[in-house]
Amino acid sequence: MEDEVDRLVAAWRRERPDLDVEPLEVLSRVSRLARHLDRARRLAFSEHGLEPWEFDVLTSLRRAGAPYQLSPGQLLTQTLVTSGTMTNRIDRLAKKGLVERLPDPSDRRGVLVRLTPEGRDRADQALAGLLAQERAILAQLSQNQRGDLAGLLRQLTAPFDNIPG
Repeated sequence: MEDEVDRLVAAWRRERPDLDVEPLEVLSRVSRLARHLDRARRLAFSEHGLEPWEFDVLTSLRRAGAPYQLSPGQLLTQTLVTSGTMTNRIDRLAKKGLVERLPDPSDRRGVLVRLTPEGRDRADQALAGLLAQERAILAQLSQNQRGDLAGLLRQLTAPFDNIPG
C-alpha cells in the first residue's frame, strides 16, 4: 500500500538523487501521524467541552491521585509551559469550576491546585473518548506490532525527554 510519503520520497529521489532521503520515510510519517493524532485528540476533547491544554492540566491533576492536587510548579513541569501561561490556565479552569486553588499547608505563601469533582468527571470522560479514538487509529496493527512500535518510538523520544534542564 502506497502513501503520500512514498510519493514525496520518490519525487525527492528523482529531483535530488545526490541526497539520502531515507530519514523522510520514517520522520515524515511520524509528522503526518502527529497531525492526524492532533485532529483526533481535538475531536475527543471537544466532545467533552475541553481544549487540549485544559485536558493536559486536568489529567496531570487526575494522575496525581487523591486528593488530585499539585502545586503550580509541579503542573509546570508536567505540561511544559511558562509560569505566566500556567497562572492564566489555572485562572480559566477555576472560572469554569474544574479546579480550585487552596492554601498550601506546608508553605504559607504557596497554593495548591485541586481538581473539582466536575473537573475529575470531565477528565475521565475525555480520556475515555481519547482512548477510543486512539484505539481506532491503531486497529490495523497487531498487539505485537503496537508493542514493537512503542519500543522503537521510545528509543527515539527518550533522549529528548531526558535532557537535563
